[in-house]
Amino acid sequence: MNARNLHPADQLISVMQRIYSGKLTTTSGGNLSIRGDNGDIWITPAGIDKGTLTRKDIICVHPDGSWDGPHRPSSEYPFHASVFKRCPTVGAVLHAHSPSIVAFSIARKLPNTSVIPCLDSICGRLAMAPYALPGSAELGEKIGAEFDKGADTVLLENHGVCIGAKDIFEAYRMFETLEYAASLSIAASKLGGKPTSPDFDTMAALPCAGELPCELTAAERGARRDMVDFIRRSVRQGLFGAALGSCSVRLGEDSFLITPAGLDRAFITEEDLVRVDNGSALGGEAEAEAALHRSIYRKHPDVNAVMLARPLHVMAFGVTDTPFDPRTIPESYILLRDVKKVDAKLIRNDPDGAAALFAPAQPALLFANDCLVTLGSTLLQAFDRLEVAEATAHSIVAARDVGDIVHIASSEIDDLKVDFKLPD
Repeated sequence: MNARNLHPADQLISVMQRIYSGKLTTTSGGNLSIRGDNGDIWITPAGIDKGTLTRKDIICVHPDGSWDGPHRPSSEYPFHASVFKRCPTVGAVLHAHSPSIVAFSIARKLPNTSVIPCLDSICGRLAMAPYALPGSAELGEKIGAEFDKGADTVLLENHGVCIGAKDIFEAYRMFETLEYAASLSIAASKLGGKPTSPDFDTMAALPCAGELPCELTAAERGARRDMVDFIRRSVRQGLFGAALGSCSVRLGEDSFLITPAGLDRAFITEEDLVRVDNGSALGGEAEAEAALHRSIYRKHPDVNAVMLARPLHVMAFGVTDTPFDPRTIPESYILLRDVKKVDAKLIRNDPDGAAALFAPAQPALLFANDCLVTLGSTLLQAFDRLEVAEATAHSIVAARDVGDIVHIASSEIDDLKVDFKLPD
């Protein structure tokens, strides 16, 4: 089902549930709106628990200022109306008080979204609006003025964020990515390393070769089902975001399934997955990193699944010069071994060279200022490595506030290699 075909009230409920369940706003904080075809504005109500909203709670404000619904419109309605009035291409407005964005809001600084290039393109141009009383016309004017200057996302001094987008799902995608960027900056600062900057070009998409055949094999249908389960699980576990993360599964010689480009990972269905045969995409546009996935499968016949993600704490190492050393607990080393940090230019300019860096003793690589890639003989194993990598990185970042980290000694690593028959 295409969520964009839902009634505006249902769209607002769907997105607010994601925001609240993700702990990205509070019971009383934040509000969402959608511009209707006839000038109506559908908006969340004032004073109603964000955790229990239903479609019947959503308010429709008409152009003459009257409204339909059992509650008053959000007290922030004036700035929603101001954005819609000033920006004819904006179809939805999102306002929320997520923790990391608020941290930047109260420090009156903008998060760095260019540290990983894809974040910049998703979040758009950032600006900061001066403080004004919540719900006031003055606040609406100050936010609207920043949109007039070309901003896509406006942080509000000591308040939160306001995002204008073509629809509410795009607004959520931008919001979640900005919160990730803010959280990444905070986590990276805890490591104390020197920040690094990206220096690579965008990737070229694989050519599209048309539609899939009408009949799929049972094996492919099973692979599609399993992939969707793990994609949704990755979203729930915070390993993928609405706009971040891809995975693939081998089908045969030079044939694999991969996540589609541009679709919200929370809503991907079995039909959305793209099949790549001999370097061409069937049934849609493949994720940008598809060329790397293909090179990995061609180079490593024992690999049957690839996960590519940007988990928050792992990427804190990816955007600084701090090494990511998983010799923390035995499980981490057994599954990840020594995670090397390598140049992300290889993904774009030499995917075969990037694929050659993997080995049985090197099942995970961290591409600087870009992503973590984990391999597996099964999709479960590739996912497990991704999940363990993020848990390991999280514990290292947290340990910085506890005391000096003591890694497992070399002699103990040798014992692990022998007892668990780890490849060299």
